[in-house]
Amino acid sequence: MGRASRRKHPAGGAGGGGGHGGGHGGGGGGGGGGGDDSGAGDGLDGATFAVLLQQAFDALDDGDGHGFDDVVVVTASACGADGARGRAAVTAVVERARAAVGRAWQAGWQPADLHRVAGRRLGPPEQRLVLDLVVDELAGHARATVDRRWWAQLDELEADVWWPTSQTWLDGHRVRGADWFSLLSQTLQVVHLLHRVPTLERLSPLPGEATPPGTDAGASGEGDGGEEVRSAGPPVDDRILTRVRMLLAKAESTTYPAEAETFTAGAQALMARHRIDAVLLQGADRPGGGTAGGPAGRRIGVDTPYDSPKAMLLHAVATANRCRTVWSSDLGFSTVMGFEADLDAVELLFTSLLVQATHTMTAAGSRSDGYGRSRTRSFRQSFLTGFAARIGERLTEVADAEEAAATERAAAGGRELVPLLQARAEEVDDLATQLFPQTQQSRVRPVRDAEGWHSGLAAADRASLDTRDRITG
Repeated sequence: MGRASRRKHPAGGAGGGGGHGGGHGGGGGGGGGGGDDSGAGDGLDGATFAVLLQQAFDALDDGDGHGFDDVVVVTASACGADGARGRAAVTAVVERARAAVGRAWQAGWQPADLHRVAGRRLGPPEQRLVLDLVVDELAGHARATVDRRWWAQLDELEADVWWPTSQTWLDGHRVRGADWFSLLSQTLQVVHLLHRVPTLERLSPLPGEATPPGTDAGASGEGDGGEEVRSAGPPVDDRILTRVRMLLAKAESTTYPAEAETFTAGAQALMARHRIDAVLLQGADRPGGGTAGGPAGRRIGVDTPYDSPKAMLLHAVATANRCRTVWSSDLGFSTVMGFEADLDAVELLFTSLLVQATHTMTAAGSRSDGYGRSRTRSFRQSFLTGFAARIGERLTEVADAEEAAATERAAAGGRELVPLLQARAEEVDDLATQLFPQTQQSRVRPVRDAEGWHSGLAAADRASLDTRDRITG
């Protein structure tokens, strides 16, 4: 299983102009009421705050907590000033934060990516705050010009503009009782993170550049600098996804492992049949070869602990669904490349299988060696590794069986399915090479707990996966 090469963090500074202003609230009202506005020129404007921000960045880079606190105190004092001075300071902070989010978009990051990395590198308050910065920046774009998957990510994270349009998110947090020092300490840490995240592969159009699905421009296009942004073809039928979700929900809720695997295999078979039907339909529409919409990439979170076997599980599910994966271990996600229906299948199956495996693993309880020392971690690591290895074999068997049966049916009707499937696989491989020209194979950590390994195999191998007679597509 490949993973992306580790990237060095760029030494990006605090420079850069403020973001766009359309659709955003005003500067807000500092910390006090109406006061004398005559001192506004002595307040914290954009240029002054840029200098302070660079000082904060330097302090954070050097681990200088006292130096960072000094910058926060100055900024908090300015934002808490009365009248125009306070409003100018709040505006400077909001505009710099907005520009930092825009910089992250340019570097290939998406809303869910930023939320994930903030959780890994900062704390829960900063992870929540980054969503406010994200929705504030996106509020300046017409909704139709932002990729629909970005809105789906924000919906899943329950992120929205919750503060009045006449205020900023800083004002909103103040109304909720946040003190200036804590709020600005969190804000500067988030802005610092946004300036230090590495450049990722561009997987979707930038905000303001997306076009609605089905338009000529939405089929494929180019980002800034001529970088091609791939569309993953038509989305999967909602009815199919609903049925798959129902099967997986049953798999997660049952207390019988054999039943759980039967439902999971049914979901895999259903998505495999849907993929084959789409291939045949596109082959009929485009007899010269190729597909109407090419493959694309999607990032799926791979969380600690036990991230290595979890990445293995995602790779196994992706392979069974004719997708490719590249794991970025330091960033906490894998990039999965394939056609949209297949990407949906991978995400749904991976999430469900992880729930099932975790439930079985934790139900097994803790483990200790003959000397009373805990070996629970090695047991669980080995359990998930064994589970991933065996479930990948089972899912691949189901997909292969569906393709073999479909090939026979197609041949009986005078059609060839194999060349169409091969062409589709080549498109996915080409995209993987384009996005990740240099990757290295990850070595699987050696299994150190035989009981955990065999328990994982058993958890993924308790029932026959031949579900064609039980679940019809």
